[in-house]
Amino acid sequence: MRKSRTLAVVGISAVLVLSACTTEDEPTDSSSDGEATANITTTTCAAGDRIGVALPQQTSENWTLAKNLFDEKLTAAGFVPDVQFADAGSAAISQQQKADNMLTNGAKVLVIGAEDGKQLGQQVSTAEAQNVPVIAYDRPIDAVGTDYYIAYDNFKVGQLQGQALLDGMAAKKGESPYNIEIFAGAPTDANAPVFYNGAMDVLQPKIDDGTLLVASGQTSFNDVATEGWLKSKAQERMDNLITNYYNSGTDLSGVLSPNDQLAEGILNAATAASLTPVVTGQDSEVVAVQRIAAGTQYSTIYKDTRALVEETVAAIEEICTGEVFETEATYTWPDSGLALPAHYLEPLIVTQENAAEVYANDPTLLAAFQG
Repeated sequence: MRKSRTLAVVGISAVLVLSACTTEDEPTDSSSDGEATANITTTTCAAGDRIGVALPQQTSENWTLAKNLFDEKLTAAGFVPDVQFADAGSAAISQQQKADNMLTNGAKVLVIGAEDGKQLGQQVSTAEAQNVPVIAYDRPIDAVGTDYYIAYDNFKVGQLQGQALLDGMAAKKGESPYNIEIFAGAPTDANAPVFYNGAMDVLQPKIDDGTLLVASGQTSFNDVATEGWLKSKAQERMDNLITNYYNSGTDLSGVLSPNDQLAEGILNAATAASLTPVVTGQDSEVVAVQRIAAGTQYSTIYKDTRALVEETVAAIEEICTGEVFETEATYTWPDSGLALPAHYLEPLIVTQENAAEVYANDPTLLAAFQG
């Protein structure tokens, strides 16, 4: 029986709940009745044993928080945490090397927040050969032998972002049609196309019926992806879009941004051009919450890192008893068809209207919103 330690967020009446509608060729984080193809590795471990946690580059506040929480929670559970970020530059290679070292040093469970989910096959195979269970944390891994995927429902994240963009423009920009531009995350991050597909599930019908106009014509994932999730890359592309399509008085009504870092770059470019688009985001970074309070960023997504780490550590504790961690869904890679046993937490949309309620149990973000 799975021991859930998820921190509950209650009383969020303004949260929009959407069902995840997907097609066969898109990766999704939605619940499924399909069978996961991974073979579950079982192990036993005890107090004093090492747990490896290989995280990606330290590109956002939430990854920094995750490292601190893994150190704290694993120590409190009696384990020896080995938590490391991938180095900048050749981050995927760096993460491979650090995961290899964790296994060499005797990690009993390996948790990986993948820098590139397609580049970890050797590490997963090594872990499987050593009877070390592998948990894909926050981002999936495309490798047979990955035992569990623990994350927020990222297709729903995209749906919430798409709906927030529509709601924000309706509230702030008057009648449609609305001119929008679309941004997506890094092509090496398996979650980026999931966010994009979830958002386009909401936005594409409105593009098709003329409610939304994309002046640049750039709507495919490959056209709108942002290398490395870099704010500078988003700002550079937004500058170019404004120069080419919005420099003659055409209003830019809204921009789909998949996270708060990219939203900052987009807003920097828009503000410099005296444009005030509705902009979405994700991660509830402190500066983004402050922008929401000020009205410059319309929305973000709250995926409580505390809850995700706590649930992952609870899974580790259960796995270390020799049990199989109970999951309720699957994640299927669209190209390989590999299905991972998945356990999902629920994301929350945040706007000015519900921020105080959503962040009521998060003192740092509540203070950021209330100033």
